[in-house]
Amino acid sequence: MAAGVGLIPGVAQAEPVAPGKKGISAPDVDPKQAAAENFKTFKSSAERSVRASGDKATAQSAAANPNLAVGLSASNWSAHSLKLTTAVTSDANRYVDAVIDWGDGTTSNETAYGSATITNVHNYAELGAYNVTVTATDRADGTVVTNSVEILTAGSDFTPHAPTRLLDTRSGIGGAKAKIAPYGTTRVQIAGRGSIPAGVTAVVLNLTVTNTTSGGHVTAFPSGAARPITSNVNFAPGQTVPNLSVVRVGADGYVELYNGGWNSIDLIADVTGYFTRDASSGYTPITPVRFADTREGLGTSRGQLAGQSSFGLQVGGSRGVPAGITAVALNVTVTNPREAGHLTAYPSGQAAPSASNLNFTAGQTVANSVIVPVGADGRINIRNGAWAGTDVVVDVVGYYSEASEGAYLGFTQPARVFDTRDPEDNVYGPLGGRDYIWVDFASKWPDDIGYVLNTTATNTAGPGFVAVAPDPNYRWQYDGGSASWPAAPTSSTLNFTAGKTVPNLVQASTGHTGIVDFWNQSDDDIDLIVDMFGYYDRN
Repeated sequence: MAAGVGLIPGVAQAEPVAPGKKGISAPDVDPKQAAAENFKTFKSSAERSVRASGDKATAQSAAANPNLAVGLSASNWSAHSLKLTTAVTSDANRYVDAVIDWGDGTTSNETAYGSATITNVHNYAELGAYNVTVTATDRADGTVVTNSVEILTAGSDFTPHAPTRLLDTRSGIGGAKAKIAPYGTTRVQIAGRGSIPAGVTAVVLNLTVTNTTSGGHVTAFPSGAARPITSNVNFAPGQTVPNLSVVRVGADGYVELYNGGWNSIDLIADVTGYFTRDASSGYTPITPVRFADTREGLGTSRGQLAGQSSFGLQVGGSRGVPAGITAVALNVTVTNPREAGHLTAYPSGQAAPSASNLNFTAGQTVANSVIVPVGADGRINIRNGAWAGTDVVVDVVGYYSEASEGAYLGFTQPARVFDTRDPEDNVYGPLGGRDYIWVDFASKWPDDIGYVLNTTATNTAGPGFVAVAPDPNYRWQYDGGSASWPAAPTSSTLNFTAGKTVPNLVQASTGHTGIVDFWNQSDDDIDLIVDMFGYYDRN
């Protein structure tokens, strides 16, 4: 069978009478509960109120409302917003005017009559730490009390990082020069490495498993947390397998990598960016757009990318992606490679790093998600590290910029969206060829613009690929039986062959309907598992 067949949709089957027979709502979890570690409460008790006398006050009148005070309790409400509860303590029959200074140059005005509780929700344009001050004034005698509380927004913005190797068990980078034992764990320092600061909340790692002698999986999770049941990389004997991961970082600045295989493995971890609660770059997801295809001459010259060579690709200011972006989210696919090798994506204006984004063998079609910084000219480079040529396909799925509004909130524990192998799941049963599963995220996650997911195809009977794309139908159309059959995506999220288990990260856009489709672009049944690691919350 010709290499690369997984990238080309086969002959379409007849459209089902009712499109999307398999459809579900989003995971039945509270977004705030799922990302509980991001949502905190900040308090300043009424006893901390500072009392001052106004111009109207006298020694006698100052004592007329001796208990005037304000207590503050502020809770994260969303990635950018805060819910503030102000408890005013006052004598009865007194009007108290309260001015809330949100610390970002804006204020709100409220009035209480006697003791009262005032609730406000405020949205911050930029992530970060703010000092919220409430000033309460007794309208009758001008007595003033103030109280303040320091808050920190819940969401995290992205900072690109030049592709850098943080761990390589083959050479001893970032740890011992030794394989990771079966069912063993290695710790990787994130905070304080290179330019990664303390307080980092999550990190983007490209994890590569190599020198495998048995099947298994790797799970990445924050230091100090319970290891989840989900996997980030699945591998078979003799395979070298990469996969991109967005991993929460523990309070001590470390992440842990677990070898779920029967034998020891070598593991490589390359960083391309990190998230902090300081204002930086937000995320904007888009419907996948093909930017380069060497088979057609799209975005670069037609013909295979020669070994040990690269091509440049204009991303910023092109095909709907604005100028001024700091990084881009890609799905990169290698097909028809003449020999084994690796692919590296890196910003223009820099030398190619030693880090790899995608590893392949001769004749293999394989895809991997990539988040890569963009050069000052809005360009990136794609380098073929093999000695022989290969075809390369690049799909853009989103971008990071200072103007983008999506702030990241990582889950405390990954949530399973669906598993077609699970008899308790509403979409139980293999996903048929050229069919799709739709997931209604909007019904439970209405304010979100994108999701960080891990998709895994298994029990595959033949070659093909999985595609993830926004659905043009609304939920009411599915419920009412008027949904139309969506156009099948041509961009691939992951590629598979018969009998293989293949994972890949996907940053999925909700589109304008809030429904995301997961397509089986092959002629045979597959099982599909989707796990959710976090989401991007709009400003």
